[in-house]
Amino acid sequence: MDWFETYESDIRAYCRAYPAVFVSARNARQTDENGKEYIDFFAGAGVLNFGHNHPKLKQAVIEYMQADGVLHTLDMMTSVKREFIKGFVETILKPRNMDYKLQFMGPTGTNAVEAALKLARRVTGRSDVVAFSQGFHGMTLGALACTANEYFRNAAGAPLCKVSHWPFDTNEGGGVQSLKTLRALYENSSGGAEKPAAFIVESLQAEGGVNAASTEWLQELQQLARDLGALLIVDDIQSGCGRTGRYFSFEESGIDPDIVTLAKGIGGLGTPLAMNLVKPEHDKHWQPGEHTGTFRGQSISFVAGREALRFFEDDTLLADTRRKGEIMAEHLAGIAEKFSSRGFTARGVGMMQALDTGDGTLAKAIARDCFDHGMLFGPCGVGGSVIKLIPPLTIPDNDLNEGLAILSAAVDRQMEA
Repeated sequence: MDWFETYESDIRAYCRAYPAVFVSARNARQTDENGKEYIDFFAGAGVLNFGHNHPKLKQAVIEYMQADGVLHTLDMMTSVKREFIKGFVETILKPRNMDYKLQFMGPTGTNAVEAALKLARRVTGRSDVVAFSQGFHGMTLGALACTANEYFRNAAGAPLCKVSHWPFDTNEGGGVQSLKTLRALYENSSGGAEKPAAFIVESLQAEGGVNAASTEWLQELQQLARDLGALLIVDDIQSGCGRTGRYFSFEESGIDPDIVTLAKGIGGLGTPLAMNLVKPEHDKHWQPGEHTGTFRGQSISFVAGREALRFFEDDTLLADTRRKGEIMAEHLAGIAEKFSSRGFTARGVGMMQALDTGDGTLAKAIARDCFDHGMLFGPCGVGGSVIKLIPPLTIPDNDLNEGLAILSAAVDRQMEA
């Protein structure tokens, strides 16, 4: 009997693209129950920045469990939560001169976005939020209202209200001048637009197609938010935690968001954890217990996440991420040049790199070809036309190069088909 087909909901998605039963994994490789290995350029959609079963992270969790460490505490104080907070503040925030409170609402990114939206509305007393085209912020109703993808929005079953969408920097109709047009609309007392509670944006869009906002655009957006008395929320859930070669994807832009949403890679080992960085003056607007969640205090995630923070105590991992990102970018640029007449383009930052085929059917065929030859990735972007590569930051060079070679061969085969 096929237990998955018979009993699991028809909502399942990734398993349809990757019809294998996986049984083990280490760093950038997964193995199915038939013994076939796959090089993982998907990494749990960015959850596994440090690979599958990283030995140091895994050992820390094993030792904690063997010592009968408390596993679940809601938001009560524990020694492992304290160590995580201390590690994050001393390793990430203080060296960057960043001043934030840490809010745990867990366990997923969409929970982080929901909390951010709720707080922004509380702080400002306003209800409308501005999100951007091709942005992805989650699947629960508040976050889904900010998500742009029509396919996901159509499944809501309820009106998605109180969010306006505006062109992202790199999209048609976007750019700095577009933000100036939006400013004029808000500043015109007869413009008909209510001032927003917040602007929510990914500085590097992931599911939307690996689109990077320019420094000029992000700074213009921050200034607009401040001038309107709105909060700036940066969703760094997939693009953060070192993915770009900087801990935060927006670091080089010089902006100072009011709220930063984090999840995915923050838990280190793949166990769920979500956390918002909130400016202290905004955090004061919460009353105790106003926003709760059963899984705010996942001790295993605090243990593994604390160990993962040690990767950022110096620049070794981030420098290697930038180096590997250059290898990926050069390889994809070569493919794009080879098929430039078919409209292929390449783009990305750090170890989030993309090949835009302009054809969702083609990208899907390439993904299946790669799967058949032992490599995993997930298409994204409009119509699924973009091949997004986000392998673990710890992937060995030989696996990185082998995976890229599998992709090149798959593209060649599908273009000849």
